[in-house]
Amino acid sequence: MQIEANLVDLKQQKIYPAQITIKENKIQKITPIKQECDTYILPGFIDAHIHIESSMLPPSSFAKLAIQHGTVATVSDPHEIANVLGIKGVEYMIANAQETPFKIYFGASPCVPATPFETSGATLTPKEIEKLLQNDAIYYLSEVMNFPGVINDDPDMLAKIALAKKANKPIDGHAPNLRGDDLQKYIDAGVQTDHEAFSYEEAKEKLQRGMKIQIREGSAAKNYEALHPLIDDFYENLMFCSDDRHPNDLVKEHINSLVKRAIKDGHDLFKVLQIASVNPIKHYNLDVGMLQEGDNADFIIVQDLQNFTILRTFINGECLFEHGKTNLPVSTIETPNNFHTTPKEPKDFLLKQTCQEYRVIQAFDGQLITKEIHKTDRTLQQEDTLFISVVNRYADTPPTVALIQGFGLKEGAIASSVAHDSHNIVAVGRDPQSLAKAVNTIIASKGGICAINTNGKIEHLPLDIAGLMSTQDGLTVAKQYETIDKFTKEQLGSTLQAPFMTLSFMALLVIPELKLSDKGLFDANSFHFTQECII
Repeated sequence: MQIEANLVDLKQQKIYPAQITIKENKIQKITPIKQECDTYILPGFIDAHIHIESSMLPPSSFAKLAIQHGTVATVSDPHEIANVLGIKGVEYMIANAQETPFKIYFGASPCVPATPFETSGATLTPKEIEKLLQNDAIYYLSEVMNFPGVINDDPDMLAKIALAKKANKPIDGHAPNLRGDDLQKYIDAGVQTDHEAFSYEEAKEKLQRGMKIQIREGSAAKNYEALHPLIDDFYENLMFCSDDRHPNDLVKEHINSLVKRAIKDGHDLFKVLQIASVNPIKHYNLDVGMLQEGDNADFIIVQDLQNFTILRTFINGECLFEHGKTNLPVSTIETPNNFHTTPKEPKDFLLKQTCQEYRVIQAFDGQLITKEIHKTDRTLQQEDTLFISVVNRYADTPPTVALIQGFGLKEGAIASSVAHDSHNIVAVGRDPQSLAKAVNTIIASKGGICAINTNGKIEHLPLDIAGLMSTQDGLTVAKQYETIDKFTKEQLGSTLQAPFMTLSFMALLVIPELKLSDKGLFDANSFHFTQECII
């Protein structure tokens, strides 16, 4: 097969018309030609850090959406399903991914659970991490989220890092706002990347100390605007990633949107494309082609170099997206799960204590971090303060309840079994009755997301794969998610851009400042439980 287009040659940093000869899945020859072409050929895009489960789709269904945006590969941490099903969950993701030619490179997740202060469905011990690292489908040690454990010489964390070093596999980081000597100790332990930097100064310090930074633009956390000024001077050590992307966003765009924005912001084309394509390949030792002779024939053809409208996507020499249609095989999708809790009553969602002054979680739009704020009993009635609850899905225990501000709900409740990272049920609502109805909807379907108003109307998306993913096709899931998202904003009054993505991080204890687990209110700064009452 031969293809003619204007070649964007990253190695030579030139653009010229060329004929690409493909034979046996490889680029056999690249021949310059004289005639200018109407289209451009360039390496395919790579998401350098993503949890596919957050798309609410299994890998084979995720691929059908991502490939439309010129993505040919992802570096994927399966710790969402690992927290639910353990090593069997990781093996499920690998098996499902093998049913598609789309290239998905998995890691071994060292923080399952992320902390000992919550209930998860499984634990990955050093022995299991060692087993995973011996699997050829595992390319790296996934994000080391328990950075306090590394800094304080936790033997479990250090053992897992040592196993990755022994296997000669890269080690991913996760260290929001970690700076100075503690950051250096984290790096010296062997951690090489970070996707949690949310300020220019933080990311620059990490780069100067030798880390590689993944510029993240997901459905909730959006750091491109703060970090893109780093591109000009640090492009060799940058990658693009989405971390967590919900289905309605994945239908619209993926890494191509970051490339488009970076070009629009005046950054050099070759630097941007190196970040989007080449750097992840070299860092993670991926067998993805870089559009050179002898490489795997993984590339995309675009209309222009401003909008990057994807015309065709090739993987291993096969055209898998063309003229708006995806040519990927239909996959067999199994539905493993782990759900063992019974319906709750409104009284279960009452605050356990009456205080003169309360600790309240302050959530922020587009951020994973929260703040601890203090409210008196009187101001609680005057301001936008809601109930938040986490319900253990793995055992029948009482829900935990606290207070939260920032969701803007005027009525009803929302609930989800997508609750990073242990994936218990998390819910936010105005009253105990609405919370009980929303949580019980999730329990009845053994996983999903839902929203309910005071009239009892429910919008619900079941997630029958581990309470995280759906067996329905990607467009259907995206449409259902969009309906629930719209209902939450228009009917319930949420002011958040992505209320369910923000909700999913309210139980993530390794992200400062104040979070809630199924065991209690947690101060991520001191890494200890705290009390609802100040007075």
